[in-house]
Amino acid sequence: MIPSPKFSYRFELTHLITPSKEMMSSQNTTPLIESRSIDIVPRSERHGKVWHQGPFWFAGNFVLTTLVVGLTGPSMGLSLGFSILAVILGVGFGTFIMAFHANQGPIMGLAQMIQSRAQFGSKGVLLPFVATVFVYIGFLVFDTILVTYGIGIFPDATWFWYPVIIAVSILIAVVGHDLLHLVQRWMTYVLIIVFATLTIFSAIHFPNTLADLDAAVHTAGWNSAGFLVQFSLAAGYNISYSVYVSDYTRYLPPNSSGPKLVGAVYVGAGFSAVWLMSLGALLATYLPDADPISSLREVGDLIFPGFGTIVVLVSSLALISIMGVNAYGAMLTAASAIDGFKRVNPTVKLRVVSLIIVGLVTLIIALAIPNNYIDSFNSFVALMLYFLIPWSAVNLVDFYLIRRGEYVLDEIVKNDGIYGRWNWRGLAAYAAGFVAMIPFYSLSFYTGPVAERLSGADLAFAIGLPVSGFVYYFLARGRRTRNNEKLML
Repeated sequence: MIPSPKFSYRFELTHLITPSKEMMSSQNTTPLIESRSIDIVPRSERHGKVWHQGPFWFAGNFVLTTLVVGLTGPSMGLSLGFSILAVILGVGFGTFIMAFHANQGPIMGLAQMIQSRAQFGSKGVLLPFVATVFVYIGFLVFDTILVTYGIGIFPDATWFWYPVIIAVSILIAVVGHDLLHLVQRWMTYVLIIVFATLTIFSAIHFPNTLADLDAAVHTAGWNSAGFLVQFSLAAGYNISYSVYVSDYTRYLPPNSSGPKLVGAVYVGAGFSAVWLMSLGALLATYLPDADPISSLREVGDLIFPGFGTIVVLVSSLALISIMGVNAYGAMLTAASAIDGFKRVNPTVKLRVVSLIIVGLVTLIIALAIPNNYIDSFNSFVALMLYFLIPWSAVNLVDFYLIRRGEYVLDEIVKNDGIYGRWNWRGLAAYAAGFVAMIPFYSLSFYTGPVAERLSGADLAFAIGLPVSGFVYYFLARGRRTRNNEKLML
């Protein structure tokens, strides 16, 4: 046993690790190209600082897709003030769920999704794995199209821009974890400077004085449907980042402060989402038929000619950076899924080949889909999130309430380890949450009876999370042991 210090919430978490030869012989050197993927990061390779998570998630969430979420409330007739309130409440809730996954990285030293084998089994976890890969690929496709549009130079030449943009993001992901952190950290500084200028100007300029803006906020009416839809979108958007978190905290030292880590992730991801969604609501309130790229360009050019182009280009660079994050996560999850059925050797070659495949799949889909695919894409992402929400609930309950951070890590990375191939408790809790959400679904091709009464507001996440969590806790309670994980089978 390798004990770790007390880890938040007044209980002691420990690693139960049977060290492998690879872990014992690891060197304290960091290669240019990351060598780790779905294997355990040994203590000798742990590095980084907790505060780095703040700018990482700030830049990761400060992208054009986040701005799009903020356009929704005003487009449904909700006032600017109530739109921002819905954003704050939704982001506050969604980021809470997301941030608590962060502590799993330093404690376990594993990528986010492969940890789920302890709850679902090495084969039972396939369903959330497949859903996660589709979400990653979906965002990669969407971001590729947005970046091409944002660059604005021969945007119809998709045969040229799509491969170039995807290749750059794949290259960043090939170098791996440390480069992703470095790029995101520097992007944070640039984004703050550029968007602080744009935001302050927008608040003053629309509609010319802060007094008029204040009057507009207070005289606009309440729209219950718009408020619920804006709240649910903001919450669900940040909950979707749960599948990413431990991928970028697993290199931190195991004695990293749990509360500080959760706080850094929460502040970074939450602040950027509230800022950009609120800016989107502001633009949608005063610009008819607001489009994220054209609106940013238009408002930026009001500051001085050409500044709008700078804003859009910076936003496009931030998107390419998060594309690297998405490609990296897709590679880790896909490799974990394959490893559950056929053992794979987590080498640099595996990482590179997997990332190239991810890039090719993204390119094929991006070139094949129609330009007006956005509505169906949003429904697709929502559907995939329905598959991920029960996973998040089961994963968090297992980590914090059932096993309390105690796992036999070498057994998790085995496809026939002590956690089994099919864990009926996790699967039953997952199914219960998924079924409970169906009446709350709000999709382009299906609206559940409850969602229909709520004028299309999708509150499925608020049902799926507690149902899956409570069912799993009920089935698994009392079965945790400190030294004999076999009792969990």
